[in-house]
Amino acid sequence: MKKNYICVALIATAMSFGSCSGFLDTTPDTLLTQDQTYGDATLSRSVLANFYGRITLGQHLADWGTWTMMDEAIDYGNHDDESIDRNKWRPYDYTLIRDLNQFLQGVKESTAVDEATKKTYIGEAKYIRAWLYFCMGRTLGGVPIMGDEVYTYDPNMDITTLQVPRSTEAELYDYVISECREAADMLSKSTNTNSARANYWVCKMLEARAALTAASLATYNTAQEHPLLRTEGGEIGIPASRAQEYYQTALAAAKDVIENGPYTLMTTRENTVSALADNFYKAVCQKDGNTEVIWTRDYISPGQTHNFTQCNLPKSIEQDTGSDNLSALLNTVEAFEPINASEEQRGTTVPFEVGTPDNPVFFDQPTDLFEQRDPRLMGSILVPGSTFGGQAIELQAGQLVRENGSWVEKTSSRNSYDDNHNLITANNGPFAGNEREINRTGFYIRKYLDETPAAGTIGRGSAMWNVYFRLSEAYLMAAEATWELSRNDKDATALAYINKVRERAGIQPLTTIDHARIMHEYQVEFAFEGHRWWNLKRWMQADKIWTGDPNVRTSQRLGLWPFKVVAPGDANNGKWVFVEKNMQTLDLYRRPLKCLDEHYYSTIDNGWINNNPKLVKNPYQ
Repeated sequence: MKKNYICVALIATAMSFGSCSGFLDTTPDTLLTQDQTYGDATLSRSVLANFYGRITLGQHLADWGTWTMMDEAIDYGNHDDESIDRNKWRPYDYTLIRDLNQFLQGVKESTAVDEATKKTYIGEAKYIRAWLYFCMGRTLGGVPIMGDEVYTYDPNMDITTLQVPRSTEAELYDYVISECREAADMLSKSTNTNSARANYWVCKMLEARAALTAASLATYNTAQEHPLLRTEGGEIGIPASRAQEYYQTALAAAKDVIENGPYTLMTTRENTVSALADNFYKAVCQKDGNTEVIWTRDYISPGQTHNFTQCNLPKSIEQDTGSDNLSALLNTVEAFEPINASEEQRGTTVPFEVGTPDNPVFFDQPTDLFEQRDPRLMGSILVPGSTFGGQAIELQAGQLVRENGSWVEKTSSRNSYDDNHNLITANNGPFAGNEREINRTGFYIRKYLDETPAAGTIGRGSAMWNVYFRLSEAYLMAAEATWELSRNDKDATALAYINKVRERAGIQPLTTIDHARIMHEYQVEFAFEGHRWWNLKRWMQADKIWTGDPNVRTSQRLGLWPFKVVAPGDANNGKWVFVEKNMQTLDLYRRPLKCLDEHYYSTIDNGWINNNPKLVKNPYQ
């Protein structure tokens, strides 16, 4: 008889569930038989914890360098990049699928685990497996679905019995939805430490997201718009006839979370921009007392931290070497609409009114321009004049001086001063040229920066969690599904859902709703949270926004540089102006953003096909 062995040595890198949860109390490092593992309740729990640590998929805090692939941020380097890497976030982990199936089999047969715990473990494992299939499907389309089968290889066997063809794309999402429902019925409706483990509501959120993804693909990946983005067997391409069913599923699951879940949107009684901005930052980044985060990839210090804060603190407040890597793009900054936006402006991108270099608009303080915007802006991004951790973030590209009756930009090296001891260019920049670890756009990312002392050091690192699901997503999914089902721009129910999120933000409610406004709300609510690419992909909108045309504003990578006016005797002396800068003309990112149909789905590797000839390739490969 063959024995199945389980290696449980990876617990040191597994996910933390908080020091109070007791979930990682044991760290075995031995190769054990299945009987030995599932004959011990502690070892079974450790194996489950390891699985959570292996599903940090897609854009995440420990993978911050890839944030530069979209229109949210860039780094300080010089690049020729223009297109998203279609394989960058492509998982194809059937080793983990097999491990999960083996775990399910072992736990079901275990006599060491009580029935209540057994039910919970089975539910969590099924959820983790559903999440993995979802992450594979959103990049690859249909993939082989193995069910609960634990395949065992024997050199004398017929190898074709192990070769499973790809599912259709619809079958993939149907499977994820079904697994989420089964897992939900096995799991608690109570919250857990740092929202790190799956519960009933986590399952419902994935059910809603998977259904909404399938519905969007059925609606927007059409033969008319994208004639080559489908395969003959349906591995890519969901019939339009399935869209309404999927939207209804997404709406029901999202409503369940909103109406019955233990989560609430975090609010503040103070109605100032700074208070609303801080509230939004805390809604994403604060662990203690957080009421709206539903599921996270949690971290804990010591031992399980990441370097996002260390690598992305502004240079002027760095705590260790290697800081000041990412700069937020104006593309995202100007998406945060004015607080008192007109009805036409609401839910749209509104460029800043800064005048021209010859006829600039003057501001008393650098923050004046941004305090009139959706407070989520300053909750997500550090703008010129912001503070972080009680320290001012000085951003100054140079001086605006008067020469021969004209305004002239004067810049110098970082941390430079003129003869009168006036700052020319700040230590942080923004600045072009060949400098390293310097801001390029005039903006830093605030969201996910950790204010904890020493979180920006190499020795400690940050324990900031990586949020997967927040309650605000349930509201936006409900709004989107409701509108898609009615296509009524005055749909009162859809407006109520989306305005709940806008009300918490501190901005004007929408009076009409359409697809463009829904897309816009996702953009500003979830900036830097790993949603941007997946949303544009399911809506098939990235190719329309990132056209590769240097004359199309949404394809450009833009910054907005602050200059201090140094003109003694002039009425505007000491004020501030802003000048828009294109990273392409600065020779930093030499090509505009570009997305083609071929980038929407990852490739099927030839090595996979060699092992399984029943696989078919994706379009454009």
